[in-house]
Amino acid sequence: MNSALYIVIIIIAITCVISYIGFQQPEFFQKYKFEVGSIQRRKEYVRLLSAGFLHADFIHLFLNMYVLYAFGPMIIEVFGVGGFLAIYIGSILLGNLFCLYHYRNVPFYSAIGASGGVSGLIFAGVSLDPVNIKLGILFLPISIPGYIFGALYFGYSVYMMLNPRMNDNIGHAAHLGGAFFGLVYAVIVFPEFAVQNALYIGIMALPLIYLAYQIFVNKKIG
Repeated sequence: MNSALYIVIIIIAITCVISYIGFQQPEFFQKYKFEVGSIQRRKEYVRLLSAGFLHADFIHLFLNMYVLYAFGPMIIEVFGVGGFLAIYIGSILLGNLFCLYHYRNVPFYSAIGASGGVSGLIFAGVSLDPVNIKLGILFLPISIPGYIFGALYFGYSVYMMLNPRMNDNIGHAAHLGGAFFGLVYAVIVFPEFAVQNALYIGIMALPLIYLAYQIFVNKKIG
C-alpha cells in the first residue's frame, strides 16, 4: 500500500468510527452535528468541523468515503499530505460556514456529512486539468470533461439554493462552499495551471459569478 492511500484510509477509518458512534448514540449525534442555532447562540463552533465526520446512514457514509477513496490519493500525489488535509478540512469548514451564512435566519437548520470536503477534493483535481479529467453523472453510463461537470454541478447547486421551495434534502450550500475552496486552493498553489486552463475554469465559475451577483447586488440569498 502506498503512503498516499494509507493516509486516505486513515481519514476514512476515523470518519467511519465517528459516524458509527453517531449511529449508535443519538446524544453524540445531536451534540456534534451542524446546527445553526447552536452555533449562533451557544458558540459551538466545533460543529463546523465535527459535522463533516457524521453521516445520516451507511449509504450516505459509503458514497462520501468512496469519492474520498477515489480522489484522495491523486490529491496527495499532487498537493502532498499537508495540501490534501488543507483542502479536505478547509472545504468542510468553508462549506459549513457558507451554510451558516445561507441559513442564518433558520436556527433549526442542521446538516451532516463529508460532502463539502469531498467536493473540495474533486474540484481541486478538476481545476488542474479540466478537459482531460472525466467525471461521471450519477445513474448515467457516460463521463464528461471536468469543466462541463463543474459548470453543471455549480449551476444546479446555485439554482437549488436560489429556489428554497425545491427542497431535495441535499446540502447544496455546503457542497458549493467546499467545491469553491478546493478550486481556489488549487488555483493559488498552481497558478500556471490556472492561466493555462483559464477559459475552462471561467466556464465552470459562471454560476458562481451569478450567485455572487445575487448575494451582493440583489441580496436574494439567505
